[in-house]
Amino acid sequence: MNNKPFLKPYTVHYRDFQNLRFENCFYALDAYEARTLAMEFNKFINAHPNSIDLIRCEK
Repeated sequence: MNNKPFLKPYTVHYRDFQNLRFENCFYALDAYEARTLAMEFNKFINAHPNSIDLIRCEK
């Protein structure tokens, strides 16, 4: 059996100042890593980490 970890698609949903909902998709090992990637690649989420509404695994 293959014991290597595999990446799963995670969708990170967040809201901006106008309460509009946006989403970004990241391939990560778990939801925490998806959150970390979202904060690294999205300047708004980095400045406002509490704007994340939902992190969902799409698999």
